[in-house]
Amino acid sequence: MKRVIATIAAGLGAAGTVLGAATAPASAASSVPSARATTPTATTSPGVPTVGTLFTDGFPGRHSCTASVIASPTHDLLLTAGHCVSGTAAGWLFVPAYDGTSALRPAPYGVWKVERAYVAPRWKSVHDTQYDYAILQVAGQRHGWRTVQVQDLTGGNVLSTAPQPGTEITDVAYNGGASRPVSCTVPTYLTDGYPAFNCDGYVGGSSGSPWLSAIPGSQLKAVRGVIGGLHQGGCYSYTSYSSSFTSEVFAVYNRAVSGSAPDTVTPAGSDGC
Repeated sequence: MKRVIATIAAGLGAAGTVLGAATAPASAASSVPSARATTPTATTSPGVPTVGTLFTDGFPGRHSCTASVIASPTHDLLLTAGHCVSGTAAGWLFVPAYDGTSALRPAPYGVWKVERAYVAPRWKSVHDTQYDYAILQVAGQRHGWRTVQVQDLTGGNVLSTAPQPGTEITDVAYNGGASRPVSCTVPTYLTDGYPAFNCDGYVGGSSGSPWLSAIPGSQLKAVRGVIGGLHQGGCYSYTSYSSSFTSEVFAVYNRAVSGSAPDTVTPAGSDGC
Protein backbone atom coordinates (compact mmCIF):
# COMPACT_ATOMS: atom_id res chain seq x y z
CA MET A 1 0.00 0.00 0.00
CA LYS A 2 1.42 3.33 -1.03
CA ARG A 3 -1.18 5.74 0.25
CA VAL A 4 -0.98 7.74 3.47
CA ILE A 5 -3.37 6.33 6.06
CA ALA A 6 -5.56 9.09 7.42
CA THR A 7 -9.02 9.66 8.80
CA ILE A 8 -11.17 10.27 5.76
CA ALA A 9 -13.90 12.88 6.13
CA ALA A 10 -15.90 12.27 2.98
CA GLY A 11 -19.63 11.99 2.37
CA LEU A 12 -20.97 8.48 1.98
CA GLY A 13 -24.18 8.72 1.03
CA ALA A 14 -19.14 10.21 -24.04
CA ALA A 15 -15.76 9.41 -25.46
CA GLY A 16 -12.90 11.91 -25.44
CA THR A 17 -9.15 11.95 -26.09
CA VAL A 18 -7.80 8.48 -25.41
CA LEU A 19 -5.46 5.98 -26.96
CA GLY A 20 -6.92 2.65 -28.05
CA ALA A 21 -8.14 0.04 -25.58
CA ALA A 22 -6.65 -3.43 -25.23
CA THR A 23 -7.38 -6.73 -23.57
CA ALA A 24 -5.71 -7.73 -20.32
CA PRO A 25 -2.30 -9.45 -20.66
CA ALA A 26 -1.85 -13.08 -19.75
CA SER A 27 -1.19 -13.74 -16.08
CA ALA A 28 2.52 -14.51 -16.23
CA ALA A 29 5.79 -12.92 -15.20
CA SER A 30 7.80 -11.38 -18.04
CA SER A 31 11.52 -10.57 -17.91
CA VAL A 32 11.43 -9.53 -14.25
CA PRO A 33 14.55 -7.52 -13.37
CA SER A 34 16.65 -8.80 -10.50
CA ALA A 35 16.86 -7.43 -7.05
CA ARG A 36 17.29 -4.17 -5.28
CA ALA A 37 21.07 -3.91 -5.64
CA THR A 38 20.74 -2.76 -9.26
CA THR A 39 17.60 -0.69 -8.76
CA PRO A 40 17.79 3.09 -9.32
CA THR A 41 16.43 5.55 -6.78
CA ALA A 42 13.84 8.23 -7.48
CA THR A 43 15.13 11.79 -7.25
CA THR A 44 13.46 15.01 -6.18
CA SER A 45 11.72 16.58 -9.15
CA PRO A 46 10.64 20.14 -9.95
CA GLY A 47 7.28 18.58 -10.74
CA VAL A 48 4.96 18.90 -13.71
CA PRO A 49 1.72 20.90 -14.00
CA THR A 50 -0.48 17.84 -14.57
CA VAL A 51 0.56 15.96 -11.41
CA GLY A 52 -0.39 16.97 -7.89
CA THR A 53 -1.60 15.99 -4.46
CA LEU A 54 -4.95 15.06 -2.96
CA PHE A 55 -5.91 16.61 0.37
CA THR A 56 -8.80 14.86 2.11
CA ASP A 57 -9.07 17.19 5.11
CA GLY A 58 -8.39 20.69 3.86
CA PHE A 59 -5.46 22.61 2.41
CA PRO A 60 -2.89 23.20 3.69
CA GLY A 61 -2.62 19.93 5.53
CA ARG A 62 -1.24 16.45 5.04
CA HIS A 63 -1.76 15.07 1.56
CA SER A 64 -2.79 11.46 1.08
CA CYS A 65 -2.32 10.29 -2.51
CA THR A 66 -1.08 11.53 -5.87
CA ALA A 67 -3.41 12.32 -8.79
CA SER A 68 -3.01 13.68 -12.30
CA VAL A 69 -5.04 15.59 -14.86
CA ILE A 70 -6.21 13.55 -17.84
CA ALA A 71 -7.21 15.06 -21.16
CA SER A 72 -10.97 15.10 -21.69
CA PRO A 73 -13.62 17.11 -23.54
CA THR A 74 -14.82 18.44 -20.18
CA HIS A 75 -11.33 19.52 -19.03
CA ASP A 76 -12.17 18.59 -15.42
CA LEU A 77 -10.99 15.01 -14.81
CA LEU A 78 -8.28 13.52 -12.61
CA LEU A 79 -6.87 10.00 -12.45
CA THR A 80 -5.75 8.29 -9.23
CA ALA A 81 -5.80 4.85 -7.61
CA GLY A 82 -9.07 3.26 -6.58
CA HIS A 83 -7.71 2.43 -3.13
CA CYS A 84 -7.07 6.14 -2.57
CA VAL A 85 -10.80 6.85 -2.70
CA SER A 86 -13.31 6.34 0.11
CA GLY A 87 -16.90 7.51 0.15
CA THR A 88 -17.81 10.01 -2.57
CA ALA A 89 -14.54 12.02 -2.36
CA ALA A 90 -16.73 15.13 -2.58
CA GLY A 91 -14.97 18.09 -0.99
CA TRP A 92 -11.47 16.68 -1.34
CA LEU A 93 -8.93 19.10 -2.77
CA PHE A 94 -6.44 18.65 -5.62
CA VAL A 95 -3.34 20.83 -5.85
CA PRO A 96 -1.51 20.43 -9.18
CA ALA A 97 2.26 20.95 -9.07
CA TYR A 98 2.08 21.32 -5.28
CA ASP A 99 5.24 22.92 -3.87
CA GLY A 100 5.40 22.88 -0.10
CA THR A 101 8.79 24.59 -0.17
CA SER A 102 7.22 27.82 -1.41
CA ALA A 103 5.58 30.00 1.20
CA LEU A 104 4.24 32.32 -1.50
CA ARG A 105 3.05 29.84 -4.15
CA PRO A 106 2.48 26.34 -2.75
CA ALA A 107 -0.41 25.95 -5.22
CA PRO A 108 0.81 27.55 -8.48
CA TYR A 109 -2.18 26.27 -10.49
CA GLY A 110 -4.78 26.72 -7.79
CA VAL A 111 -6.72 24.45 -5.45
CA TRP A 112 -9.51 22.41 -7.06
CA LYS A 113 -12.48 20.84 -5.30
CA VAL A 114 -13.47 17.27 -6.11
CA GLU A 115 -17.18 16.80 -6.79
CA ARG A 116 -17.55 13.21 -8.01
CA ALA A 117 -15.72 9.88 -8.10
CA TYR A 118 -15.97 7.06 -10.63
CA VAL A 119 -14.53 3.55 -10.32
CA ALA A 120 -14.82 0.26 -12.19
CA PRO A 121 -17.66 -2.07 -11.15
CA ARG A 122 -15.18 -4.77 -10.10
CA TRP A 123 -13.40 -2.32 -7.81
CA LYS A 124 -16.65 -1.06 -6.31
CA SER A 125 -18.00 -4.57 -5.66
CA VAL A 126 -14.98 -6.65 -4.58
CA HIS A 127 -11.89 -4.39 -4.74
CA ASP A 128 -10.41 -6.47 -7.56
CA THR A 129 -6.83 -5.20 -7.77
CA GLN A 130 -6.79 -5.34 -11.58
CA TYR A 131 -9.27 -2.45 -11.43
CA ASP A 132 -7.51 -0.25 -8.87
CA TYR A 133 -8.05 3.13 -10.51
CA ALA A 134 -10.48 6.00 -10.09
CA ILE A 135 -11.44 9.09 -12.03
CA LEU A 136 -12.37 12.22 -10.10
CA GLN A 137 -14.30 15.19 -11.46
CA VAL A 138 -13.39 18.61 -10.09
CA ALA A 139 -15.39 21.84 -10.07
CA GLY A 140 -14.51 24.74 -12.32
CA GLN A 141 -13.50 28.16 -11.03
CA ARG A 142 -14.43 31.69 -12.00
CA HIS A 143 -11.52 33.60 -13.47
CA GLY A 144 -12.78 37.05 -14.29
CA TRP A 145 -15.60 36.77 -16.82
CA ARG A 146 -15.30 33.05 -17.53
CA THR A 147 -15.29 29.65 -15.84
CA VAL A 148 -11.95 27.86 -16.06
CA GLN A 149 -11.37 24.12 -15.67
CA VAL A 150 -8.21 22.57 -14.29
CA GLN A 151 -7.05 21.23 -17.66
CA ASP A 152 -7.23 24.74 -19.12
CA LEU A 153 -4.35 25.70 -16.83
CA THR A 154 -2.31 22.50 -16.50
CA GLY A 155 -2.88 20.59 -19.71
CA GLY A 156 -3.77 16.91 -19.55
CA ASN A 157 -2.17 13.52 -20.08
CA VAL A 158 -3.75 11.18 -22.63
CA LEU A 159 -5.38 8.12 -21.10
CA SER A 160 -3.88 5.03 -22.68
CA THR A 161 -3.50 1.28 -22.32
CA ALA A 162 -1.09 -0.71 -20.16
CA PRO A 163 2.54 -0.56 -21.30
CA GLN A 164 4.19 -3.45 -23.08
CA PRO A 165 7.18 -4.93 -21.18
CA GLY A 166 10.24 -2.78 -21.79
CA THR A 167 8.26 0.45 -22.31
CA GLU A 168 10.07 3.37 -20.69
CA ILE A 169 7.86 5.32 -18.31
CA THR A 170 8.38 8.21 -15.92
CA ASP A 171 6.49 8.16 -12.63
CA VAL A 172 6.05 11.50 -10.85
CA ALA A 173 4.78 11.07 -7.28
CA TYR A 174 4.34 12.89 -3.99
CA ASN A 175 5.34 10.75 -1.03
CA GLY A 176 3.36 11.37 2.14
CA GLY A 177 4.26 14.66 3.80
CA ALA A 178 6.76 15.57 1.07
CA SER A 179 6.95 19.16 -0.11
CA ARG A 180 8.20 18.23 -3.60
CA PRO A 181 7.62 15.23 -5.85
CA VAL A 182 10.05 12.51 -6.80
CA SER A 183 10.41 11.00 -10.25
CA CYS A 184 12.11 8.07 -11.91
CA THR A 185 12.39 6.95 -15.54
CA VAL A 186 12.64 3.18 -15.97
CA PRO A 187 11.42 0.30 -18.16
CA THR A 188 8.35 -1.68 -17.20
CA TYR A 189 7.82 -5.43 -16.93
CA LEU A 190 5.00 -7.79 -15.95
CA THR A 191 4.38 -9.70 -12.73
CA ASP A 192 1.39 -12.05 -12.86
CA GLY A 193 -0.38 -9.78 -15.32
CA TYR A 194 0.37 -6.56 -13.43
CA PRO A 195 2.62 -3.92 -15.03
CA ALA A 196 5.56 -3.19 -12.71
CA PHE A 197 8.72 -1.12 -12.44
CA ASN A 198 11.72 -1.14 -10.14
CA CYS A 199 12.86 2.17 -8.67
CA ASP A 200 13.45 2.81 -5.00
CA GLY A 201 11.87 5.68 -3.09
CA TYR A 202 8.13 5.25 -3.68
CA VAL A 203 6.39 5.06 -0.31
CA GLY A 204 3.06 6.09 1.24
CA GLY A 205 1.48 8.93 -0.74
CA SER A 206 2.80 7.78 -4.12
CA SER A 207 -0.33 5.72 -4.81
CA GLY A 208 -2.23 7.08 -7.79
CA SER A 209 0.84 8.63 -9.40
CA PRO A 210 0.82 8.38 -13.20
CA TRP A 211 3.04 6.22 -15.37
CA LEU A 212 3.84 8.63 -18.20
CA SER A 213 5.30 7.71 -21.58
CA ALA A 214 6.09 9.64 -24.73
CA ILE A 215 3.63 9.81 -27.62
CA PRO A 216 5.59 9.74 -30.90
CA GLY A 217 5.27 12.99 -32.81
CA SER A 218 3.59 14.80 -29.93
CA GLN A 219 4.57 16.82 -26.90
CA LEU A 220 1.73 15.21 -24.96
CA LYS A 221 2.28 12.33 -22.56
CA ALA A 222 0.31 9.10 -22.38
CA VAL A 223 -0.65 7.81 -18.94
CA ARG A 224 -0.36 4.02 -19.00
CA GLY A 225 -0.96 3.18 -15.36
CA VAL A 226 -0.97 4.49 -11.81
CA ILE A 227 0.77 3.13 -8.73
CA GLY A 228 -1.80 0.70 -7.39
CA GLY A 229 -2.93 -2.78 -8.37
CA LEU A 230 -1.06 -5.68 -6.82
CA HIS A 231 -0.79 -5.12 -3.04
CA GLN A 232 -2.31 -1.68 -3.71
CA GLY A 233 0.90 -0.59 -5.40
CA GLY A 234 3.49 -2.80 -3.73
CA CYS A 235 4.81 -3.87 -0.36
CA TYR A 236 8.28 -2.41 -0.84
CA SER A 237 9.60 1.03 -1.76
CA TYR A 238 11.66 -0.33 -4.65
CA THR A 239 8.96 -2.15 -6.67
CA SER A 240 5.71 -0.56 -7.79
CA TYR A 241 2.71 -2.01 -9.63
CA SER A 242 -0.32 -0.85 -11.57
CA SER A 243 -3.57 -2.43 -12.59
CA SER A 244 -3.52 -3.30 -16.28
CA PHE A 245 -5.32 -0.54 -18.15
CA THR A 246 -7.77 -2.19 -20.58
CA SER A 247 -11.09 -1.23 -22.13
CA GLU A 248 -12.59 -1.02 -18.63
CA VAL A 249 -10.61 2.11 -17.74
CA PHE A 250 -12.10 3.81 -20.79
CA ALA A 251 -15.58 2.76 -19.71
CA VAL A 252 -15.01 4.53 -16.39
CA TYR A 253 -13.61 7.54 -18.26
CA ASN A 254 -16.66 7.73 -20.52
CA ARG A 255 -19.00 7.66 -17.51
CA ALA A 256 -17.11 10.61 -16.04
CA VAL A 257 -17.12 12.54 -19.32
CA SER A 258 -20.86 12.07 -19.73
CA GLY A 259 -21.62 13.08 -16.14
CA SER A 260 -23.23 9.77 -15.24
CA ALA A 261 -24.23 8.99 -11.67
CA PRO A 262 -21.05 8.88 -9.55
CA ASP A 263 -19.93 6.13 -7.21
CA THR A 264 -19.70 5.81 -3.45
CA VAL A 265 -16.69 3.67 -2.66
CA THR A 266 -16.04 1.51 0.39
CA PRO A 267 -12.53 1.59 1.93
CA ALA A 268 -10.10 -0.79 0.26
CA GLY A 269 -9.01 -2.70 3.35
CA SER A 270 -5.83 -4.76 3.64
CA ASP A 271 -3.16 -4.69 0.94
CA GLY A 272 -2.07 -8.24 1.75
CA CYS A 273 1.56 -7.32 2.45
